[in-house]
Amino acid sequence: MAVPTIPETITVHLGAPSAAAQNVTLPFSDYIKNVASSEIYPTWPESALRANIYAIITFALNRYYTEYYRSRGYNFDITSSTQYDQKFINNREIFENISRIVDEIFNDYVTKGNQVQPYFTAYCNGTTVTCDGLSQWGTVSLAERGLIPYEILQYYYGDDINIVQNAPISANIPSYPGIILRLGSSGEDVRTIQQQLNRISANYPSIPKIPEINAVYDEPTRRAVQRFQEIFSLTPDGQVGKGTWYKIKQIYGGVKDLSELYSEGITISEAQRQFRTLLQLGDSGQDIATLQYYLDFIASFYDTIPDITIDSVFGEETRNAVLAFQRQFGLPQDGIVGRQTWYALQDQYDAILRALPDEYRSYSSLLYPGYFVTTGATGKVVEQLQTFINTIAEYNPSVPSVIVDGVFGPGTQEAVRQIQRLIGQNPSGAVGPLTWNAIVNLYNQYR
Repeated sequence: MAVPTIPETITVHLGAPSAAAQNVTLPFSDYIKNVASSEIYPTWPESALRANIYAIITFALNRYYTEYYRSRGYNFDITSSTQYDQKFINNREIFENISRIVDEIFNDYVTKGNQVQPYFTAYCNGTTVTCDGLSQWGTVSLAERGLIPYEILQYYYGDDINIVQNAPISANIPSYPGIILRLGSSGEDVRTIQQQLNRISANYPSIPKIPEINAVYDEPTRRAVQRFQEIFSLTPDGQVGKGTWYKIKQIYGGVKDLSELYSEGITISEAQRQFRTLLQLGDSGQDIATLQYYLDFIASFYDTIPDITIDSVFGEETRNAVLAFQRQFGLPQDGIVGRQTWYALQDQYDAILRALPDEYRSYSSLLYPGYFVTTGATGKVVEQLQTFINTIAEYNPSVPSVIVDGVFGPGTQEAVRQIQRLIGQNPSGAVGPLTWNAIVNLYNQYR
């Protein structure tokens, strides 16, 4: 889960969750103005108004951030039903002073302690309905006693609350990456699944722990996914499609009580992405070398994409190649590699591999197969890798030879780790494009 941002829009279901009702999508700030104009009185003291609006904003962001309804299969972010959420009256009149306040603070929200998710700021009117959260009418008396909005919120939600100010606004992008994650997949989305499954396993011990959160979809990850699917009556194929992704998210939110006042919460270390989600001009490192590997290969088959040097630096040459790739395949042309461009690169690489021209067939076994080769992998690709390893082992005593059986087990993993140490790469034991390319180069050198 990423650090929260303010959505550009929010989709409201005009009724209870399962009711046959219309969905309305509107700017997030307009939604807050509508709810505030429906829930509270414009004649209240300004401190009371602001405290209530903070609670309204944060409640809505909690629903949006946790994908509370979307993870349950609904196509909206929040309902208009006060039984479940907040009062929203479509096309209602907005009070001028409420509109002014919302314009000032719509991208501020409440967090609690060291948690980063928008806090579940439950509230009720405090007269006909009481609850453990904020009392709307109670905020009036507190404001009349001179309490400022933050102090009012502390009164109801505790002294350890914080107000995040001027949070960035971002486009509404669902958390599901849009592709099926399976054995050999890699990246931040895989790490998210690994992290969430390990937390879920504390409540469901039959789900095996994934020993290494390494962002590579390996055999331990596949087994954990498969057991999760068995428990929650999903097709136990060991792959994460849209249904499994959102079920994991739903159960993760449930075991951490993200939509409760007394939530375990999400810490900054859990929310921060460990792998860059944007690659752009000025970046450097192995992520850039991997990007360049894909671009250089694809450029061999498309005259519209220039050849580039694999130097691990995102310079103008790489940016121009990214722009050309985006132009060729109908993507937004910003010269930046985000999730959409990254997955498109992988898709095109895979498509080329599947339709290699005849003149490349004799070299096909030397090409990176398009997915991480790691524990649990089997077949001819693993056999070929093991053959490479054994040739390298003949000339490097530190690299153990392996049985060529087409099964990526502990012996193959250890041999890969030794080669990665030899070539100065992180000894993860998983073979991505850079490791594969280095192994092939060594194999060609020694054979």
